[in-house]
Amino acid sequence: MSDNKREWSDKRNELVAAIEQLGFPGALGEQIARQLGSPKAMERMMAYLYNVKPRSAELIVDEMLAICSDIDAWRDKKAAEEANAKYNEMLYYGLGTEEDEL
Repeated sequence: MSDNKREWSDKRNELVAAIEQLGFPGALGEQIARQLGSPKAMERMMAYLYNVKPRSAELIVDEMLAICSDIDAWRDKKAAEEANAKYNEMLYYGLGTEEDEL
């Protein structure tokens, strides 16, 4: 097993255990881990679980959705920054046409 898979598996197991400690089924933890997708996101979810100790599955799912939304917003921001950098480069260096050289 690669280090990345092992880390993901360890975090998934921790997340499932944290959810079970709160009295919810392990299957909920499995689905939450699958939706979050990364060890860092699972760590963020576990911090929420340990600090807030939610009393309903709805609150847990709501936090998972909020984390997923934050991740999507971060990805969109990075894509926009990359596109903006390429656009600025194009403005600075031009398109490489004869017109630009005049």
